[in-house]
Amino acid sequence: MSNESLLVILLTGLIAGWLAGHLVRGTGYGLIADIAIGIVGALIGSWLLPRLGIHLGAGIVPAIIAATIGAVVLLIILRFAYRRGRW
Repeated sequence: MSNESLLVILLTGLIAGWLAGHLVRGTGYGLIADIAIGIVGALIGSWLLPRLGIHLGAGIVPAIIAATIGAVVLLIILRFAYRRGRW
């Protein structure tokens, strides 16, 4: 893996995690947590969306959208797990 591809993964994760943090909770979680949430969200989004028949295309913008959707799903699951179903 080259340095450029690692930088793209981290940047995509940061943007997706930051967006998901603002959509679900209202604020971000911090730089490292946003990157981690975004990267895990990208994995969830890349697994979940094709199974639902949703194909966003190729490129950085569709990757950020898919990662954000996955990160939002992750944050909602975590919210239910830690708050026992209360919003």
